[in-house]
Amino acid sequence: MSGVLVLGATGTTGSRVAAFLRGRGVPVRTASRRGDPRHVRFDWTERETYAPALRRVSAVYLVGPVGVADPVPFVEPFLEEAVRQGVRRVVQLSSSAVPEGAPGLGEVHRLVRTTVPEWAVLRPSWFMQNFTGPSLELRERDGDLLSATGKGRVAFIDAGDIAAVAGHALTDERSHDTDHVLTGPEALSYDDVAALLTERHGRPVRHRAVPVEELAGHFAQRGLSPEYAALLAALDDDIRGGAEDRVTDTVERVTGRPPRPFREAILADE
Repeated sequence: MSGVLVLGATGTTGSRVAAFLRGRGVPVRTASRRGDPRHVRFDWTERETYAPALRRVSAVYLVGPVGVADPVPFVEPFLEEAVRQGVRRVVQLSSSAVPEGAPGLGEVHRLVRTTVPEWAVLRPSWFMQNFTGPSLELRERDGDLLSATGKGRVAFIDAGDIAAVAGHALTDERSHDTDHVLTGPEALSYDDVAALLTERHGRPVRHRAVPVEELAGHFAQRGLSPEYAALLAALDDDIRGGAEDRVTDTVERVTGRPPRPFREAILADE
């Protein structure tokens, strides 16, 4: 392997994927929109940045453009350039809520599977890290935790576990050539999460259930595009219907260790 290009290298999973690979002696090229001595410059909206970022790498950790309802016009030419330059393997970050062929990330899933010789698509459930730091602000209103999930449950996953699966998928001798649905070890409701956040912060955190339309409006007020805000809020409605109430053994099967529990991850990230 000549090296791995990690997109979104300053983000929640990309930074952890880069660290995982470096810890195992794998040559890594990290990319960010800013570009500095530590990262190659890469911007989905500037196609001229694609080719330089892809030079002399054989694998890519693919994080698509954030907040874009239809990423295909960006990702398709990127993958074409990657194949032209000899990239053999691509591991895409998708979502457990998005099957292959569904609009957005599902179409990218199909592109990855059909374009590159070796591939894997990671479909994690919702990140535990969404409840730490600035990410938590997206769902906060007056100290409450907003959702349209009702009593629906999610097996939230630690970003470090996603990165570990990604690292194996990028470097294992045999290509995985599949999609991996990744979850944490237990399914929790937002009421459960609010109780754990109360423990973490030492102050009451209440889960406030709101209609999908109200949640979409809240997301838009937080700076998301109306289209993306509506898409994100609709996923909460799917959770309410039970779409994410499942636990898989994928993390342990791929990495050889069990996924980290929510309580452990949320308290460790203080």
